[in-house]
Amino acid sequence: GNPRGGARGTGLPSSDYSEAEVLPDSFPSAPAEPLPEFLLEPEDAFIVKNRPVQLRCRASPATQIYFKCNGEWVNQNDHVTRESLDQLTGLVVREVDISVSRTQVEELFGLEDYWCQCVAWSSAGTTKSNRAYVRIAYLRKNFEQEPLGREVRLEQEVLLQCRPPEGMPAAEVDWLKNEDVIDPSQDSNFLITIDHDLIIKQARLSDTANYTCVARNVVARRRSSTATLIVYVSGGWSSWTEWSECNARCGHGWQRRTRSCTNPAPLNGGIFCEGPQVQRITCTTLCPVDGGWTEWAKWSACGTECTHWRSRECQAPLPINGGKHCSGSMMESKNCTEGLCARTLSPGMGVAVYTGLVVALLLTVVMALGVGVLAYRRRCRHLHGDITDSSSALTAAFHPGNYKPPRQDNPLHPSAPPDLTATAGAFRGPLFSLPQGINDSPHKIPMTTSPLLDPLPSLKIKVYNSSTLSSLELPADMGVGDGEILSLKSVGTVGREREFHSHTLSREPGLSTSATLGHLGGRLTIPNTGVSLLVPPGTIPQGKFYEMYLIINKWDKTTLPSEGSQTVLSPVVSCGPSSMLLNRPVVLTLPHCAQLDTPTPDWTLTLKTQTHQGAWEEVLTVGEETLSSPCYLQLEEECCHVLMEQLGTYSLVGQSCPPRPACKRLQLALFAPRAPCLSLDYSLRIYCIHDTPHALKEVLDLERSLGGVLLEDPKPLFFKDSYHNLRLSIHDIPHNHWRSKLLAKYQEIPFYHIWSGSQRPLHCTFSLERASLAVSQLACKICVRQVEGEGQIFQLHTDIQETLPPHSPLPSGSTCLPSSQVGPYAFRLPDSIRQKICASLDAPSARGCDWRLLARSLGFDRYLNYFATKPSPTGVLLDLWEACHQGDADLVSLATALEEMGKSEVLVVMTTDGDC
Repeated sequence: GNPRGGARGTGLPSSDYSEAEVLPDSFPSAPAEPLPEFLLEPEDAFIVKNRPVQLRCRASPATQIYFKCNGEWVNQNDHVTRESLDQLTGLVVREVDISVSRTQVEELFGLEDYWCQCVAWSSAGTTKSNRAYVRIAYLRKNFEQEPLGREVRLEQEVLLQCRPPEGMPAAEVDWLKNEDVIDPSQDSNFLITIDHDLIIKQARLSDTANYTCVARNVVARRRSSTATLIVYVSGGWSSWTEWSECNARCGHGWQRRTRSCTNPAPLNGGIFCEGPQVQRITCTTLCPVDGGWTEWAKWSACGTECTHWRSRECQAPLPINGGKHCSGSMMESKNCTEGLCARTLSPGMGVAVYTGLVVALLLTVVMALGVGVLAYRRRCRHLHGDITDSSSALTAAFHPGNYKPPRQDNPLHPSAPPDLTATAGAFRGPLFSLPQGINDSPHKIPMTTSPLLDPLPSLKIKVYNSSTLSSLELPADMGVGDGEILSLKSVGTVGREREFHSHTLSREPGLSTSATLGHLGGRLTIPNTGVSLLVPPGTIPQGKFYEMYLIINKWDKTTLPSEGSQTVLSPVVSCGPSSMLLNRPVVLTLPHCAQLDTPTPDWTLTLKTQTHQGAWEEVLTVGEETLSSPCYLQLEEECCHVLMEQLGTYSLVGQSCPPRPACKRLQLALFAPRAPCLSLDYSLRIYCIHDTPHALKEVLDLERSLGGVLLEDPKPLFFKDSYHNLRLSIHDIPHNHWRSKLLAKYQEIPFYHIWSGSQRPLHCTFSLERASLAVSQLACKICVRQVEGEGQIFQLHTDIQETLPPHSPLPSGSTCLPSSQVGPYAFRLPDSIRQKICASLDAPSARGCDWRLLARSLGFDRYLNYFATKPSPTGVLLDLWEACHQGDADLVSLATALEEMGKSEVLVVMTTDGDC
């Protein structure tokens, strides 16, 4: 394009206009000037309705300034030029304005927007300004999505969606509550997402209101239809009152008690309480019975005083239940001689009688004193004897009880399964367990046979020594449910827990890794365990560096997160330092052993974290996330990825989700001595462990230290939450050459020891004995199955005289990754591609083709509100993608998702800068 009005001179293109109309032929000679520098450049502008916009630029030193719009020069007559002199530098300052109308913008054909640019000349050359784009502003009338009214219960999370009308520039959105603007900075219960949705974290009664979405730009202001939100409260019953007194004073009646639907009372259409408001029960009041006299007894014989008497009793009937007692006297007397009896005595007889009475009284007093003295002395002797007996009883009270081997013909347990090892014992008789100290053996139980202590009836203790397991078995008549298992091993662990939390975490080889990370981020990986920590770029503030660590806690050095019917599904992992302040979430990857390929959910999965005091707390339950949940958990078939902003100690636990029982994935590993057998005895060990890389690595390391070798690849086993034990048995032994030392037909590992996940690696040992040293071949079959469940069979054929080669398979899901990667080398996606993908998808799209569609394409869409609260939702999604594909993170899967979204411009960047 040529400038309309043309110019010719230094740095100017040729023109069709005469030179006199535009510019002189040449510039006067002057000292060398610098290139023009723009003091003011044209800015983007919007044409509102039909009002033209003014574009202005200012440069110094500048002899001429012209606008160039869409590649063509603007006519000189359309320029308004002002010239001044800079007092400080003495250079000429030139300012030029042009006006752009709506007609000029509408006449432009093509995909590119209307743009203008300033070009300034000086004797040194030309300088171009930035482009300023001129667009026609508009805002359509109809909202793409309007909020809908709802009725929600108290404290429920509420989502009101709003998609503003299409407009240029893009509309800004405000939310009104009863015509007042909502400011989330003033009320933290409100959250406005990047997609303009309004989220009420926990609905309050005060949130019952009319909500309106308002879209506005430079052209207009549009209001959505009003959505009415009603927060209701369902009624709750108060406590029952005390039972009233029986309404019948005698005989059958009834009692009543009441409650009211006021805890809380239903509000805003909430459901009224279900159930009765009044309860009645029958009652019986015993009727009072007044006493009645029996018939008079016969008269007694006539006495010396000429009287006889008779009696009666108040027993016809007896007064009961508050009845009145009989009135009148119990005895009656009268003269029995009808007045003919003489009552006088001679003087001599009276003296004799009184003297005899006095002597008899004195003898009675003397005898009473003698008896009292004897009784006192006897009492003292008994008291001393009792003290001596008591002290001897206390001395003997804490003598240990006798140990007796279990009888094979126990009538109470005729079909009891055999112990896990050859040694198992039972303690019988009175038992009393004393508290253990920190250093006491977990199986040391002080006992007493003293009668001073109340015995626990029929208590039996069974000790399994092979896997260091202990349990108490209580008979059903003691009221202990089937689901209660009292672990002896838990006694005396409080001190160990306190000791663990008062020291720094121990970092054992093979179970920990660490690296110094900074602003560029990195990745920590514990090889062959499936545990890793991804620290995205920008997580650590610029200029700061931290020594970060990742540790798998050993079972004997931490308390376990499971409780009740829960089971541990992943290793307990600590990452830190826990005091770090993170700018964005990190991703912790944990392997798990939950079987998840069923069509219906069988698990209720919970992520737990350990406090500094050692207690475990729930972080989130999968499927029940809210805006207050601090993490997001992405669940895969064999592992889970946790997005978190607080480092610490974490583990995944689960429990069955009725009505179907859940299944854990276990591995069965068979080991034998590696060295040639030089004795007649030979043993085989079978471990039952979680189907995770870490669990298998732990057993391999343990057997390597014991001189054992893995005979074949571990076999999988689905262990169901059915309360049935795991049964192990050995078959097809050549009895001519071998003999099993196991007295019973099989061994069993209790269900709770496996399901709780709270023990060391569980195993059973099969002890065999060969007939002679010349026997070298062993062929047999070992069956392992859950009672009424699935099972596996090991076909064994080995030469025990040879040194067995090591067989250590790489755990499934593990890769030969370095323990730590720092900076860009830790990430598969280059930073340039990441930034362009974020720029393209972070902004909400009217067609929904933004980060939300990417989340659905990658399978990260279980709870989108977590990502919506982040400054860059796409960046967090890409971090999660990096963690999910750390071993095979080629860009093809991501490119496929973007291609399905129609993001061709991003695909071009990935093809140019990436490897796909």
